[in-house]
Amino acid sequence: MTAAIPYVPDNAPFTTEQRAWLNGLLAGMFSSAPQTVAEAKPSRRIAVLYASQSGTAEGLARKLAKELKTMGHSPALSTLAGYTPAALAAESCALILASTYGDGDAPDGIQPFYEQLCLEHFPRMDKLSYAVFALGDRHYEHFCKFGNDLDSRLAFLGANQIADRVDCDVEVEEPFAQWKAAMVARLNEDSLLPTRRATATTKESNTPQSAESVGNSESSAAKAFSRDHPLLASLIDKRSLTHVSSTKSTIHVAFSIEGTGLRYEVGDACGVIPTNDPNLVAEILQKLHFNGNERVPSVKAGTTTLHDALVRERQITRLNRRIIQGYATRGNCTALLDLLQPEHQTALDAYAYDRGLIDLLTKYPGVIDDPNELLALLPKLTPRLYSISSSPAAHAGQIHTTVAVVRFTAHDRDRGGVCSTFFADRTSIADRLPIYIQPNKKFKLPTNPNAAMIMIGPGTGIAPFRGFLHERQALGHKGRNWLFFGERSEATDYLYREELESMHTDGHLTRLDTAFSRDNRHKIYVQDRMLEQAPEFWSWLQDGASVYVCGDASRMAKDVRGALRRIAQEQGAMSAQAAEEYLGTLNEKHQYHQDVY
Repeated sequence: MTAAIPYVPDNAPFTTEQRAWLNGLLAGMFSSAPQTVAEAKPSRRIAVLYASQSGTAEGLARKLAKELKTMGHSPALSTLAGYTPAALAAESCALILASTYGDGDAPDGIQPFYEQLCLEHFPRMDKLSYAVFALGDRHYEHFCKFGNDLDSRLAFLGANQIADRVDCDVEVEEPFAQWKAAMVARLNEDSLLPTRRATATTKESNTPQSAESVGNSESSAAKAFSRDHPLLASLIDKRSLTHVSSTKSTIHVAFSIEGTGLRYEVGDACGVIPTNDPNLVAEILQKLHFNGNERVPSVKAGTTTLHDALVRERQITRLNRRIIQGYATRGNCTALLDLLQPEHQTALDAYAYDRGLIDLLTKYPGVIDDPNELLALLPKLTPRLYSISSSPAAHAGQIHTTVAVVRFTAHDRDRGGVCSTFFADRTSIADRLPIYIQPNKKFKLPTNPNAAMIMIGPGTGIAPFRGFLHERQALGHKGRNWLFFGERSEATDYLYREELESMHTDGHLTRLDTAFSRDNRHKIYVQDRMLEQAPEFWSWLQDGASVYVCGDASRMAKDVRGALRRIAQEQGAMSAQAAEEYLGTLNEKHQYHQDVY
């Protein structure tokens, strides 16, 4: 086998010029030797990052990058000042030289990077392999503390440590040479290179596919995953975004799609196929005097048990006219039949609004005695769609969603949303849940990275805008960003507060206006904040800003549109009709986008 090209290490007893001449001679001698592709050492992109106060860490980083380049690697040298954790997460390999300054602090300009890395929301870095060379001074109490903290945080985020951290005192040359030699040896190991798995050939079926069953052929895999052929994705994060004392509950949910080929764009939705509460199913079976083992037709193919059909395939928590009519006709339920009269539509809607199958079985028992009759009444359990709150550029290999947990009491019974309580109560980290991507081509970032955006997203309407902001930041877009966010209380319901305020502080989020409706004597909503900032809002529109609205369709979206119409009338000196035509023009020019539900 052909040996690797030798080189003279930095600590050899030669001057810089002598060492350069010898390395050139050795490279020339050995590069002319015949080599085969199989014998070539691996070449990789390596981020060489430094946090330097006096210049020592920077000088060592430059030496390291130069040597890696002579070995055939592609080093990317950068200071951590102005660097983003999202950029680090996108790397596969990083060597970090970090000095500690003062009382255990990061060097000047590095703290923003570390603070962002330490935000509670920050995604895992499972794809990153790294090593830290920490520089410090033992005369100080917190020797190499910043390098230690950085190493610990990366390990906490799931990054793979190539070698143990080295803590170096003021005499740096010898420990650096030893650390560098260890890094070079590790980087030349084939085992550190990403491996490609053979593409799996799968037949179409109605069975969800797990990550392990899918290869890296992204185009074929992306086509395979759909509502009927979902991906079983691992749940990797579930945490509350609201305070325990809040009157509502909103949670952050994250899935791993690493290596599956499933792809998405910011603005898309994540489809989730939930299951019903097994306790509610057990109560239904008890009311019907069924044991749940009865064989019934499956909505997919073949047969299944009645229990599984009620848990996984049928809608049992909502009523509609068809269910009520079928049940009332079978049981000759006079009161229900009266509700079905055309003149009682309003009363029927009110009855069905907060009741489910269990209410019919409790109020009118003995109607159903055949499992097939029951299933004939019940529609299919449909997937739920959640706006994706992550960015493929900033959260590689992950999909995040922002879920409002629906819970309420009606007719002496505690109730909840099927999918939101599925997330909150019936899933755990590492569970595999069936998901797919629902593209939303009409809710995308401006094609011009310098274009301004105005985003209006109260409550969970913040979800796509969190993805937008992270995407623009990760891609280096320079366009101005303005966010209107609203909720009940600032103290308990300020979703993603740390992220938003951090982006506002560093200027990425140009403007941030909040409306907490229950913190004031008079309720204030996002549309009120829009009107308060009407001159500035109009100025942004005149500069070509695009407006994005996400959230409740029944009231919020209408109120926001009304506020926008009023701004056009007052700031643009338009009549009501002209203002409405102006909004139509914004639609036609793709400057007004809605994702409402």
